[in-house]
Amino acid sequence: MKFLKTILVAALFSLTLVAGCSENQESAPAESAAPGQGGEATAAEAPPALQPVDGDALVSASIGEPSNLIPALTNDSASSEITSKVYSGLLKIDKDLNIVPDLAESFEISDDGLTFTFHLRKDARWHDGEPYTSRDAMFTYELMADPRTPTSYGEPYFQVKTAEAPDEHTFRVSYERPLARALISWCFDQMPAHLLKGQELDGHPLARSPVGTGPYKFEKWEAGQRVTLRANDDYYGGRPHIDQLIMKIIPDLSAQMMELLAGDVDVMNLTPDQYEEKSADASFRADYNMFRYPDFSYVYLGFNLNDERFQDVRVRRAIALAIDKDEIIDGVLLGLGAPANGPFKPDMWACNQKVKPYPYDPEGAKKLLDEAGWLPGADGTRAKDGRKLQFTIMTNQGNKVREQTGLIIQARLAEVGVKVNLRIVEWAAFLKEYLDKRNFEAIIMAWTIPMEPDLYDVWHSSKNKPGELNFISYKNEEADRLIDEARFTLDQDVRKKAYDRLQEIFYEDVPYVFLFVPEALPVISSRVVGPEVGPGGLGHNAKDWFVPLDKQRRKP
Repeated sequence: MKFLKTILVAALFSLTLVAGCSENQESAPAESAAPGQGGEATAAEAPPALQPVDGDALVSASIGEPSNLIPALTNDSASSEITSKVYSGLLKIDKDLNIVPDLAESFEISDDGLTFTFHLRKDARWHDGEPYTSRDAMFTYELMADPRTPTSYGEPYFQVKTAEAPDEHTFRVSYERPLARALISWCFDQMPAHLLKGQELDGHPLARSPVGTGPYKFEKWEAGQRVTLRANDDYYGGRPHIDQLIMKIIPDLSAQMMELLAGDVDVMNLTPDQYEEKSADASFRADYNMFRYPDFSYVYLGFNLNDERFQDVRVRRAIALAIDKDEIIDGVLLGLGAPANGPFKPDMWACNQKVKPYPYDPEGAKKLLDEAGWLPGADGTRAKDGRKLQFTIMTNQGNKVREQTGLIIQARLAEVGVKVNLRIVEWAAFLKEYLDKRNFEAIIMAWTIPMEPDLYDVWHSSKNKPGELNFISYKNEEADRLIDEARFTLDQDVRKKAYDRLQEIFYEDVPYVFLFVPEALPVISSRVVGPEVGPGGLGHNAKDWFVPLDKQRRKP
């Protein structure tokens, strides 16, 4: 459910709840801007004469507060924003979306695709000074594969047949059968055996004071205010140039803009109206580099399928037909987005282009509701067996795009006789008290779209337990079979056929109304040299960003 991550990378092999407006996605080149000149850009590259220097602090604005900084327990983008900088994986995703070594200096895959051997770096250390070894790799695997671990990300580790650490710098795993997401699963953050082994994760100090191997060390968390990280002088990949990263928690986007203009924030994600306004502001463009690219996320209206009213597919289809997606894209996104037709990026190989979004058809919606027995009452609200067709849509606080989307949906459903209430809830409470406990009727939220299109964690019927990601309780036997079929093969043609049919099933079942894929609209102070957009979005080279000495403002 994840807004701009100052240094972007969520758990790439899994879906992540997005708290803010957008994430990142492959982009078409936009006009570039030279450092210090601001403007819309895909890159702010250092001229040859401008050499990187250390110093300064970079402040990013976050709508939500982190919930847990132990990677196994992290489901939201605010937490992932922090863990992605503090921790490292055996592997990582590079600018061009290739899987490359990280804590593993090299790796090998057997000819049959079943055995992976990782040769670990000898110069990596945990932030408390302890060396990183194969003991940590084995511990991370065992933790993630333990069914008692309360994680949403355990499934690929359950598929490992054997794991061994023949020496301190070698880790090897074998699988019973090919697993499509096997390699990318080792991009997941490694966790410290010497601090977590034999410990209960719930309530562990690392949940609020993490110790990783990544480019930044945790410094402090001031609840409700900010999380501060500092550069890791001993980072095996080379010390980052920016001394401090500060995630400032500002639940309102208008307040974020005020702090940006006051110079108290350097990085935020703009709303479409903010983007349109600031694009025409020459002074703003001089001070900030504006970026625009299609997002790696989709926004959806999801139903609690344990609710009797939503168990009738005709009701769900009627709601889909009553929503004017073009109105939302034009009126809320100001055209900076596209209709969603399923859980994939429209340009991904896994996307079924033949499946089109539900059209706006209020008369068709009324007909379906009539067939389902929900008939108009005297006050215009439909009713059945003495019960009115009304429900509450919940979404998170501080996200005006979702709130405005909810208001449009509310108005359009009223026209077909469905009464909708809209409730805005603070992010942490929304996760803990409502999503995790299945205590909602309908929600407007977003998912990041992972590089590896495995749908298991969100859509498989076995993943509907408290704290897991199928919180709408979707169940379809054919969908389960196809999800497994696509997971357990390396044949992309077989996977494509399965994913095409899965999108058809989602169209028929309407567990979500897939609303739109927004454009990401991050803005970064033009003091910062180095940000560039790659196929995976913004932030792949964040360790190399720097602020020239004459433009540095903050001393840690």
